[in-house]
Amino acid sequence: MNRINSQQLSERYELSSFANASVFGALPHPAIRWLLDHGIIRELKPGEQLFSPGEPGNSFHVILAGSVDYYKFHNGRFAYIRKFNSGEQIGFVSMIALHDRVGRAEACEESITLEIDSDVYHDFHISHPLEFGILMMNLAREMARTLRNTNNILVDKS
Repeated sequence: MNRINSQQLSERYELSSFANASVFGALPHPAIRWLLDHGIIRELKPGEQLFSPGEPGNSFHVILAGSVDYYKFHNGRFAYIRKFNSGEQIGFVSMIALHDRVGRAEACEESITLEIDSDVYHDFHISHPLEFGILMMNLAREMARTLRNTNNILVDKS
């Protein structure tokens, strides 16, 4: 895993390419830039882990490029849950619920992620209150879609 800064990222990607991400939907470019400048940007190779069970859940990760597989740990075993693609986030539920991680997230291809920890999240709320509201709506919408998909799976299996 390799850390890069927002300048290095912008040498490879246009800022507008991240504006289409569901997490960043309707956020103005200066707000996205602020998050990129204050969060932690990582490059991952296939198989490298973002987090594993038991680690503090004090952040979430926006997948800027590539994809990440998530495996839930329960009753002594891992089960594959799903692939998170570019533009989606992983880990927000743990951060909001104040839970430790209950699974592992690993890159399934070369990927770039932006980690937003609770301090950056708080500071974004203070410095960009309107944009924070938009970010919260985007994160809530993504959680709602995941919950609906999970409910559909339960109905299909009943």
